[in-house]
Amino acid sequence: MRGAQVYHVIAFIWYAFVVKSLADKDGEELPAGIFVYGGPWKYLTFLNLLLQTAYFGLAAVTDLQPGKKSGYGLNKLKDLLFSVFAFPVGMFVVLLFWTLCAYNRELVYPATIDAFFPAWMNHAMHSLVLPILLGEILVQPHVYPKAKCGMAALGVVGFSYLSWVIFIYLSVGLWVYPFLGLLSNAGLVGLFSFNMSVVTLLYLLGHRLNNCVWGKDKNKK
Repeated sequence: MRGAQVYHVIAFIWYAFVVKSLADKDGEELPAGIFVYGGPWKYLTFLNLLLQTAYFGLAAVTDLQPGKKSGYGLNKLKDLLFSVFAFPVGMFVVLLFWTLCAYNRELVYPATIDAFFPAWMNHAMHSLVLPILLGEILVQPHVYPKAKCGMAALGVVGFSYLSWVIFIYLSVGLWVYPFLGLLSNAGLVGLFSFNMSVVTLLYLLGHRLNNCVWGKDKNKK
């Protein structure tokens, strides 16, 4: 197996293990309010784990395609999934989580959660995502869509998650992330706009890193 194939299989197994470890905690005594309405599906961290698992699973399957024509459709889907979603969203989760933790961890990851999520699981969800994504850039080139199309798709996903967060608040009166309750309406609009700008910059960063490592001509091929 080539280096990229081995990398994809290992990454998929790792993310599948992390997701299973989280699923196995279902039924344990949960910290107060952590999964109220929406369960883990309301957290971007959990959705990102599923996204990374899906990407590396698809990449592993695509590696098994015997010829270019048979794997062409899957390759396009794989490149789209990585460039527009897996890389920018994964990097954003890491950046936002540790920035908020550095400011005040109680706003995003209260100390009471430490007894529920062991340290290794915290880093699996919020730290190792970054080096794994950077490693993916190093082991395999990706063809990026046109900038307008890529950012439009990213915008749709961002708006969908924002709508989900607001829907939960309107349904039960609780913000997915407690620190959102400290902001005014104008502050919320500003924060959401800023976050979307950061995700867009991360998308462009991924494109730039991909071109720096592999070159524009090879990516087009």
